[in-house]
Amino acid sequence: MTRRIIFVTGGAGFIGSNIVAKLAQDQDLDVVVCDWLFEADLGKWRNIAKHPIGDFVAPEAMFEWLEKRWRDIECVVHMGAVSSTTEPDADKIIHSNFTLSRDLFRWCADRQRRLIYASSAATYGDGALGFEDKDDFASLSALRPLNTYGWSKALFDVFAARQAARGYAPPQWTGLKFFNVYGPNEEHKDSMKSVAAQIWPKVRDGLDIQLFKSHRPDYADGGQLRDFVYVRDVADIVAWLVNSPDVSGVYNLGSGKARSFADMAKAVFAAAGKPAKIDYIPMPPAIRDKYQYFTEARMERLAAAGYNQPMTSLEDGITDYVQTYLSSPDPYR
Repeated sequence: MTRRIIFVTGGAGFIGSNIVAKLAQDQDLDVVVCDWLFEADLGKWRNIAKHPIGDFVAPEAMFEWLEKRWRDIECVVHMGAVSSTTEPDADKIIHSNFTLSRDLFRWCADRQRRLIYASSAATYGDGALGFEDKDDFASLSALRPLNTYGWSKALFDVFAARQAARGYAPPQWTGLKFFNVYGPNEEHKDSMKSVAAQIWPKVRDGLDIQLFKSHRPDYADGGQLRDFVYVRDVADIVAWLVNSPDVSGVYNLGSGKARSFADMAKAVFAAAGKPAKIDYIPMPPAIRDKYQYFTEARMERLAAAGYNQPMTSLEDGITDYVQTYLSSPDPYR
């Protein structure tokens, strides 16, 4: 019997492990995780500990493993990346986020295996051009990200679109521009955790939490807006794409609704059954000039491609996250 393998890079990370959890529910699939676990005390291994996986592969052995098993591989889900927007090593970022992705794209094209990969809303830069996920070469090339991370993701989107236009691409190639994802299995991310995860210890203990003041007259303190998307929705969409081989291109993946940081904080307090206690502090001058006050995913193209499930509201997502995971002795999905 032919095995159906889904190969997930970054599969022990935050988003990757939630995708693994979702895909592993299908007993017809062997979900193979490619990642580093680092120190056991970091707990990253716990992100995948509850789910059956077909194999575990170190990133440095990835292409050797793929080449041995390529006939059984149905799809590569590429979530592995340097995801810190403050990473100072530009060479590290470009190698991980572009060069490796480029090589995987070429491998999938040569072997005619499908590829689903992580892009980012950071490709939109300051949002001056809007958040419409046009994926033609001219539109992708016009974007001006604000940091090296966003640039590395934009560079690969352009590469993939150009190769596809030339007729050299995997049979499915789908990039997903993740907006502000939150949810279980982000314990290892330290300062890159979602606001909900960062404020939770203080909310749990009944303490005041801090949000940035606004330095624009058209936004209230804490009123800066983001598109917060629950990681469960992300995993559902990736699973849908695994079963939708005709869907290719670059798509937004957000909730489609901008909400304020104050809204998120109040939702965490409410889910914990505690009164909101929020203090507002000045935004550091170093980030003040480049700070985004608004992001919101346009989701029409993904709907037109056939995805018709409703996205989880901020209040419902935060309630599930707090009551099912953050407040549990075992917060892992």
